[in-house]
Amino acid sequence: MSVIVSNLTKIYGDQKAVDNISFEAKKGEILGFLGPNGAGKTTTMKMITCFIPQSEGKISVCGYDVEEQPMEVRRRIGYLPEHNPLYLDMYVKEYLLFVAGLHKVQNKMAAVSEMIERTGLTREQHKLVGSLSKGYRQRVGLAQAMLHNPDVLILDEPTSGLDPNQLIEIRKLIRELGEEKTVIFSSHIMQEVQALCDRVIIINQGSMVANDTIATLKSNVSKEKQVTVTFLRKVDEKQLKACAPISSVKNLGENNYLITTLSMEDIRPAIFYFAVKHENVLLEMHQKVSTIEDVFQEVTNYTEA
Repeated sequence: MSVIVSNLTKIYGDQKAVDNISFEAKKGEILGFLGPNGAGKTTTMKMITCFIPQSEGKISVCGYDVEEQPMEVRRRIGYLPEHNPLYLDMYVKEYLLFVAGLHKVQNKMAAVSEMIERTGLTREQHKLVGSLSKGYRQRVGLAQAMLHNPDVLILDEPTSGLDPNQLIEIRKLIRELGEEKTVIFSSHIMQEVQALCDRVIIINQGSMVANDTIATLKSNVSKEKQVTVTFLRKVDEKQLKACAPISSVKNLGENNYLITTLSMEDIRPAIFYFAVKHENVLLEMHQKVSTIEDVFQEVTNYTEA
């Protein structure tokens, strides 16, 4: 495994910002790291990248312990923090050459030119970093994180501030990187997590509350399934409920019905045959599909006000 976290805890005074979490991330995997604001995501990332020490537990990166061999860990990690720290009074190419020098990258000019092209910074390379939009500053942050070709990438909200076209490009780049590196990726954009991540970890109030593939988490989020149906004419709700293993039928008005079932059986064919049997017309039928948002809300105990 590229990253192994064991019984990790971080304590600030009386508060446990991170409470005894354990997980692993392997090469060729994009791991989504999710949680509400203040859950401990950024704190965990900072401990993995040697920015702050852990209170308890162990972290190893590519076989190196973060406490005992921090320089070896830093050589193998590329890190884009949530608040992207850049030298605003340097030019983009100048800044990346400076970063390449810090990492002692061989053939700095070639490495910087390649990274400028990969992150779409060709037209901006001779501009001051401080003159760039937030989206292009994020690109510069990604470029510096990847410049020394690290084995592990820690990306904390990497697509913050990107426009839709930039999002497509950076997602494509992250997918490519995920094929050859270990990527730990934090985001509040659930569609992005679903599009990019192989596996998801969710932490809440410092504790890990989920760790699995998105497909598995979605299948376990709720045993209750709902189908919304629109008929041409009003139906007898008792007859509709009796046509399949249906828990409840709710009239939403204008011949629209919300049907709930706890059965693993797909009840939609039965609803279709019900309409045929009663010489009604089925205008619309939609089965609600669980999303990563549903998973997130359930495991973090979110309730609407």
